[in-house]
Amino acid sequence: MSETPNPQRGAPTTDRDAFGEYERDLRKAERRVAGEIDPGARAVVVAVAVLLAMVSMVLPHTGSATGLEVLTFAPDAAAERVTIVSKIFVYLLTIFGIVVSMLALLTRRWLLAWIALCGCAIACVAGMLAWWSRNTPGVGGVEPPSGVGIGLILAWISVFVLTFHWSRVVWSRSTYHLAIEAERRRQAAEQDAYTSALYRKNPDQP
Repeated sequence: MSETPNPQRGAPTTDRDAFGEYERDLRKAERRVAGEIDPGARAVVVAVAVLLAMVSMVLPHTGSATGLEVLTFAPDAAAERVTIVSKIFVYLLTIFGIVVSMLALLTRRWLLAWIALCGCAIACVAGMLAWWSRNTPGVGGVEPPSGVGIGLILAWISVFVLTFHWSRVVWSRSTYHLAIEAERRRQAAEQDAYTSALYRKNPDQP
């Protein structure tokens, strides 16, 4: 006597395949967003802040010394008695506020955005110290010949704007990534519950 085929026998396998395909799709989406950012409208604000940082480099940071002259240790910067904190600030502004921020904006890589955020945050503190150094007597009571220039003010505002918006971009990416991970854990729990229910219903089925 021939055995009557059971149309329900293939159903569990089909459901398991559907669960597996759904999990693979989630993993692909997670890998895709793991290293990417989506700044959205903030990209325009970041681009403007980077542009202002570049403009500040050609404006006087103190006296007649521009940001580029501070960066290159030009004679005008030495004549203005530019302190080490001002040089550190200009270097941080150039590296993180301009170069790394531009790369992060062009490549949309999360790692570069995170590096830009950390560097700009440090630059905020360095900018405050640079401002303070232009209004504070040095060793022996020698006062700086000039105060804070428009270039230093513009550069400091730029790194504050970059720090704020990079932090928002990095945080929004992290929130989206955590949501995908939570969805994948929920899907895995549902699959385990479904498998356990099938086993309790048919304990002899392999």
